[in-house]
Amino acid sequence: MKKVLISGASIGGPALAYWLRHHGFSVTVVERARGLRPGGQAIDVRGPALEVVERMGLGDQLRSCSTNMRGMSMVDAEGNELFSSTTRTISGGDLSSPDVELLRDDLARMLFDAADGVEYLFDDTITSIDGTRVTFEKAAPRDFDVIVGADGLHSNVRRLVFGPEEQFISHLGMNLAVFTAPNFLGLDHWQTFQRGDVVGGGIMSARSNAECRVYMGFNGAVEFDHRDVDAQRRLLAEMFADAGWAWPTALKHMWEAPDFHFDSMSQIHMDTWSRGNVVLLGDAGYCGSPLSGQGTSMALVGAYVLAGELAAGFDGAFQRYEEILRPYVTANQEMALKNRENGGEPSEEFAEVVNSLKLPVY
Repeated sequence: MKKVLISGASIGGPALAYWLRHHGFSVTVVERARGLRPGGQAIDVRGPALEVVERMGLGDQLRSCSTNMRGMSMVDAEGNELFSSTTRTISGGDLSSPDVELLRDDLARMLFDAADGVEYLFDDTITSIDGTRVTFEKAAPRDFDVIVGADGLHSNVRRLVFGPEEQFISHLGMNLAVFTAPNFLGLDHWQTFQRGDVVGGGIMSARSNAECRVYMGFNGAVEFDHRDVDAQRRLLAEMFADAGWAWPTALKHMWEAPDFHFDSMSQIHMDTWSRGNVVLLGDAGYCGSPLSGQGTSMALVGAYVLAGELAAGFDGAFQRYEEILRPYVTANQEMALKNRENGGEPSEEFAEVVNSLKLPVY
């Protein structure tokens, strides 16, 4: 039985683990966090990714976790409503589409629970890769036939095998923080956004209005340590000090949020996603940034295709994976740039892009 190691237990990693187990592989997942990470933004499952979830038998469960947004409002810095909509939202787009918007941690848990027989090494990380030999920070060294980096924008596997992050990352001039807070605006399956020239964001109700997810972003390039959360909070507090609207209350909750996450809006561009027996999946290899609205879908589709090609035959599997997926990835990364030009609003070409890939059957 072929042994596969996956680094990362967010979306792409557990999805790949499911499909690899489906095809008869032995699968180990290593994750730096002590368990499944809580929090994260509302994410969307669209186009071919919906078909992937259906083929997993999780379609009904996915839809049951929908955020069920009724609409959105846009306000100014004083809280005056500029416009509202009950046909689309900033976070999810067209409310009449078959797309499913749900919380990132709900999908992560769903995928984690779906696969039997997967070994998880939480609170650990890879320290070196030498052919099939992998050393860990805590676990004993082991050998794997395939090593997959599904460990996000700041991928450790990519750094170890392909080189420094600076070679591949492209900053889009925007930054975003997301965290959970009480539903202090009393939103009812609703989201309210406010934009300024430099800072802006939104607040949306979550978990049947029991809480909310707060989005706070600002324009410009800044230097920060992606592991220094306290410094990131201080930076956000400084940027939003005089932003008006509900931001003073949001900042108070920010300091208490255990799931606070902050990062730049960036993309990863690579000439190849594999080297030797190592291959990259999702944001680690081809991050589109939250502006694409497609990170989750690209990870789900990528996991399905990668597992299917490995099952079809090791020789040439990585090349076939890339040939099938790269046009889809490129289109979605380009879509992020178009969305940025539109001020974050989804481009009218969105449906064409998300449906541009016809899934193989494995």
